[in-house]
Amino acid sequence: MFKNHPKGLLGAALSNMGERFGYYIMNAVLTLFLCSKFGLPPATGALIYSVFYAGIYVLSLVGGSIADKKSNYKGTIIVGLIIMSIGYGLLSIPIMSNSENINLLLFFTCFSLFLIAFGNGLFKGNLQAIVGQMYDNLEKDAKEKGEKALKEAKRRRDSGFQIFYVFINIGGLIAPFIAPLLRSWWLGKNYLLYNSDLPALCHKFLKFGESMVGVGANPEDIANGITQYQSLTTLATDVTQIGASVDPSNLTEFCNNYLGIFNTGIHYSFIASIVAMLISLVIFFVNKKTFPNPVKKIDNVVTYSAEEKSKMAKDIRQRMLALFAVLGVVIFFWFAFHQNGVSLSFFARDFIQTDKIAPEIWQSVNPFFVIVLTPLIMLIFASINKKREKKKKDEISTPLKIVIGMGIVALGYIFLTVISKINSYPSYDDYMKLGESAKLALKSTPLILIGMYFFLTVAELFISPLGLSFVSKIAPKDKLGLCQGLWLTATAIGNSILFVGGILYENIPLWTCWLVFVVACALSMAVMLFMLKWLEKVTNDRNEIAK
Repeated sequence: MFKNHPKGLLGAALSNMGERFGYYIMNAVLTLFLCSKFGLPPATGALIYSVFYAGIYVLSLVGGSIADKKSNYKGTIIVGLIIMSIGYGLLSIPIMSNSENINLLLFFTCFSLFLIAFGNGLFKGNLQAIVGQMYDNLEKDAKEKGEKALKEAKRRRDSGFQIFYVFINIGGLIAPFIAPLLRSWWLGKNYLLYNSDLPALCHKFLKFGESMVGVGANPEDIANGITQYQSLTTLATDVTQIGASVDPSNLTEFCNNYLGIFNTGIHYSFIASIVAMLISLVIFFVNKKTFPNPVKKIDNVVTYSAEEKSKMAKDIRQRMLALFAVLGVVIFFWFAFHQNGVSLSFFARDFIQTDKIAPEIWQSVNPFFVIVLTPLIMLIFASINKKREKKKKDEISTPLKIVIGMGIVALGYIFLTVISKINSYPSYDDYMKLGESAKLALKSTPLILIGMYFFLTVAELFISPLGLSFVSKIAPKDKLGLCQGLWLTATAIGNSILFVGGILYENIPLWTCWLVFVVACALSMAVMLFMLKWLEKVTNDRNEIAK
């Protein structure tokens, strides 16, 4: 796999895999944790998640600028790993929230998330910049051997970033299993079982008492409250095992006890994230000497005419405009794709049969598909490009791949729209008003979610790793970190509106919720098609300034 690729690629991929492993442990449970810890409604939990997720990528722009300015990518990456470790350490402290400390504790949690986001901003884009520099050096060496060697070296860049991306997803595949296992282990140690509905019901009981509705509620709300109260009493008995220290009939004591134990188990899972950060740090140090040092490009002094300077400036300007055009479109891909941590997590929790599989684990389906499908996608690309070469045609362009990817993610949400319409899935608010038997009747086969993740993953493989390769090709040599940060900033903008998915999920029937994502992706694909010829011309029209 690593044959004919730069020597440092494996070390960079392993270091990134360790960091992603720690991150995805936390990410798999974050939204559900915020709701269970603080009693937040899904829309509020999704809003915090969106801000945090956006912060990770926005701060990559800051991290890239710092590394470019200081020409110290390795040192910036090391500091990022240390800061992330501190953030995970603060999250791992199991403090029970109550009416007196809840606001302070929520601020403390958000501060911990900020440290993780800032550390990630120092780490993520700069490691990608180092990988890009590896291939710059590879192409530079190949150029001395002739045009054929240079052409082969350039082809390796895309496959190199795809390999790098696979290792990211190996961490993402394993990590989502850790938090549920630790949480279930801690619940079992305290003679309790896991139930996804209980945290919300416990918080509601502690807030409203036996009616579970506010003072002055209308008759419909009162009837709903009684139904939820009955559900809570049933579930409290069902999850309590012989040997438990709390009587499930004492609901106040039971709710406090269950929430404390439930959330402590999640806190302990963040310790695994700390260990993963430290492993990533060790791997980076061991391989540090094999990584290049991206620095400002210094050439021999050459005098250019005014016409040549104008042409070079125009070339750079056109390439950056092309970059920003692509970034503007992929915002909507990330808005749709990263619903796996918001509305799709809620969907797995509420409408998919998860009695044997915790809803967080569904997030491992995507990285599993990435690992399995990447070699197949690489073979397909290689086969198509070989046929196009025989016909003396250019390789499939990155902009065209993005168009295809946007179409595939739209198809995924069309699939989910149809399924939700057929099964008459209600909004979350209406779902919570249903009795226990009605909720169970709405539970569907896990194959629905697996099918959705298949669509999302195929689309991702047409967009994400090749987008990183695209950025590394057109970035000025003294702005490698900044340009990778720009790509991640587009991801951040998409992430900043993820909360919209939570709001839609909570308030409207699910088929209309998913239809919003269909429209967003279809419009983005149409815009990309409109710009396609210009984008291909700009990215293929190479001159000396881009070399």
